[in-house]
Amino acid sequence: MMLILKIPIVYLCLVVYWAVRAEPKPPEPALLPVMPEIGPNEPPAWVARRRPPRRPGRGGPHTPPQGRTRKARARS
Repeated sequence: MMLILKIPIVYLCLVVYWAVRAEPKPPEPALLPVMPEIGPNEPPAWVARRRPPRRPGRGGPHTPPQGRTRKARARS
């Protein structure tokens, strides 16, 4: 049992040892995005779209039904 519990610790030590010995790679240069030139008569590449209207909520198990019940009147 003790041997089985030590396997993850040995693995962690090996991973840390490998990471410390590894040489860092030189950073890659950043690529700058190029925006296409748009003429004065051309529409933009993206067009704002309207969202369809939301459907009304159907309610759930904890939502009281509306219009199906009547309130009780107190008798005097």
